[in-house]
Amino acid sequence: MLETADTPPLISRRTTPPTWLVVALACAGQFLVVLDVSVVNVALPSMRTDLGLGVSGLQWVVNAYAIAFAGFMLLGGRAGDLYGRKRMFLVGLGLFTLASLGGGLAQEGWQLLLARAAQGLGAAVLAPSTLTLLTAAVPEGAARARAIATWAAVGAGGGAAGGLVGGVLVDVLSWRWVLLINVPVGAVVLAGSLRWLVESRAGDRRRLDLPGALLVTAGLGTLAYGISRTQEKGWTAPASMLPLAAGALLTALFLLVEARTPAPLMPLGLLRRRPVASANAAMLVSGSAMFCMWYFMTLYAQNVLGYSPLEAGAALVPSSLAVIVGSKTAPRLMRTAGPRSVAVLGTLIGAGGFAWQSTMSAHEAYVTAIMFPGILMMLGGGLAMTPLAALATSGAAAHEAGVVSGLVNTSRTMGGSLGLAVMSTIAATGTGSGTGPQALTDGYALAFRASTAVLLGAALLMVLWLPRRLPHR
Repeated sequence: MLETADTPPLISRRTTPPTWLVVALACAGQFLVVLDVSVVNVALPSMRTDLGLGVSGLQWVVNAYAIAFAGFMLLGGRAGDLYGRKRMFLVGLGLFTLASLGGGLAQEGWQLLLARAAQGLGAAVLAPSTLTLLTAAVPEGAARARAIATWAAVGAGGGAAGGLVGGVLVDVLSWRWVLLINVPVGAVVLAGSLRWLVESRAGDRRRLDLPGALLVTAGLGTLAYGISRTQEKGWTAPASMLPLAAGALLTALFLLVEARTPAPLMPLGLLRRRPVASANAAMLVSGSAMFCMWYFMTLYAQNVLGYSPLEAGAALVPSSLAVIVGSKTAPRLMRTAGPRSVAVLGTLIGAGGFAWQSTMSAHEAYVTAIMFPGILMMLGGGLAMTPLAALATSGAAAHEAGVVSGLVNTSRTMGGSLGLAVMSTIAATGTGSGTGPQALTDGYALAFRASTAVLLGAALLMVLWLPRRLPHR
């Protein structure tokens, strides 16, 4: 008998694997996805030298991945609901692994950017299934909160560990290995997933909303391109205004399509729920600041302080540990203070770290230049991420799990990709025409001051809009 949206998800008749194994495989997939958002940062100077990339080209090495990731995330979540979470996990991981191989072998800048976009598409299919497989395996309540905290910590740790992993690979081998390393790791996770993951889906077999996915991706990419053009042309130049207007139009068309299509990529009705709308809005705003931290910190360490790639990666290890500590501490605080208070606390701690980092100079000791500000930034980010993810996914019905999980990652990554474009423009404004260490420091410091203001605004948004407690179905 065919399943409807109101019936329980279809699950294979194979013996259910241990919960810890499902959580481990889901977290491994999430780790790879998030690692590749940040692992290239340490390798950017080497990529620029080897492939002749300009400043805007370096930004697009990061944003080509992030925009494809964010734009197709909701499509990946819906595909998991309709065609099977395990199946989409395997398809996404396979594409991600092949694209990593292509990027590692790239001989021209455009080949690298194309491979990064393909990686982002694979990640968009893979990532929603990581959270959905986890929430399907763990019942709602304290156990799920702990599992989500583990998923958040591993994901955040992947972003944080990217600097160290990338530094080791660039120093010992070459920049190409920051991408090629995904090939053997991806193959191992694929083999384990084929053997142990159990299939599940919502099963209503509606058509995928491909026009919606193309519109939101094109809109986001065009907006980011328009913002990046302002570095050279200014905000009022036609070369900037035209892509900005086109991006806004494409985004408006996306919303119109979603309102009219019978099977929308992002059901707008979800945004009428306060927990979903408020948590995703908070993730988008705070992500626009948090996402930029690794990009600017690694450039500051190498271009200003003269660190090698390995030294730059090692310098961020305390931040890597701090984000994991924050993510794992959040569930305990949530039980007593509630998710809203923990999210606000984490955001304010992060804002304090960004404010401290904005006082950087061209000649400063590691402890005050990178370590302590980085710890505060990422401790706050880890504390805020878990309650926001828990609020955004709480009470979701089985047939909505994929799209709700995809929306969580989309909001954070979409905010991050647009935030990187904006903060790069702000940093270029602060740098002016100078290219020396002090000019670069001035630009990076201005970007961190702007990020501080964004995080304070995000904290206010959370106080006014987030629900105090987790709702339940």
